[in-house]
Formats: sequence, C-alpha cells, structure tokens
Amino acid sequence: MGAQAGAGESTCQSCGRLDPTVCVRGRAFPMAELCDDCWIDIANDLAEYEGATAGLTPKPGSDDVEWIEPAKCPECHGEIMAFPTNYDRSVHLASREFPAKEIPSRYRWRLMRIPGQFPPVAVRVAAAHPLPGELVRPAHVAVCLSPDAVAAVEDARESDLRRAQSREPG
Repeated sequence: MGAQAGAGESTCQSCGRLDPTVCVRGRAFPMAELCDDCWIDIANDLAEYEGATAGLTPKPGSDDVEWIEPAKCPECHGEIMAFPTNYDRSVHLASREFPAKEIPSRYRWRLMRIPGQFPPVAVRVAAAHPLPGELVRPAHVAVCLSPDAVAAVEDARESDLRRAQSREPG
C-alpha cells in the first residue's frame, strides 16, 4: 500500500505526507493507509453520508452486575442497537432483519462477524444489490415511526423507484 519512508513513517494515501500515524485503516477489511487527520475527515464524511452518526453503547465494567436494557429510540421508543462500522463510527440498526424489498437501498446494512471480535461490524449494502427476499438489517430510521423518519424513508423509496425507472429500456 503506502511506500515506507524512514524511521517508522509511511506516506498517507490521501494527503501524501510522511507521518508516523499512517497505518492501515478499517476494522473488518482494509480501506487505505491514512494518517490520523485524513482518517478522521474521511471517516466522518462517510459516516455522515451513510447515516452512521450514533454513539456506541457504553460497555459495562467487569464488576457491573446490573441488568442492561436495550436502548430505546427517543422518537418512537422502539428498540435500537448500536453497531460499530468498518470506519470506527456507529450506526443504530433495527433489532431484527427484514427482506431487502421492504427497505429502501439507502438504509440496508449487513452485520459482518470478525473472528475474535464482538460485536459484529455493520457494513452498508451499497455496491451489490441483494435479491428482494434476502435479509438485511435496516438502519433504525427505516422502521422508526416518527413523522420525520417516515418522510425520509418515503423520499428514499421514491428515489429508488426513480432510479429503477431510469434504467428500464424503452
């Protein structure tokens, strides 16, 4: 990937600087060799684009014996689960999977299990479109009952329909 320079420094693939913070970035699969500054910018932009702006659920301490209730959406009070993404941000996903045909493409995610790591990493289904009956884990907004979420999901559905119609021959 990046060219080795000298004493522990590599070249950032984004800005081209030699920097000791350059390393391979990506939790489940490598994305690029980036310095800390470029990684933060790219990860934040990607999180904003994909809607992965949730905070991680705090992990209980080793001596904590209290029951942990699932997090609730402040809008609809439905159960939500925060999962880390490949780029070290978090996304709120629904608590169960749905057939892909029921979820607009913008909100389709899959969980990827990495050996030796828990929880699984959330990966947005973007490049490869799943078959209509394949199960995906939707972003919580896709199943949220708040008026703002319902409107956003309807807009995404209409966008999917327009895209599909523009690809049809004739």
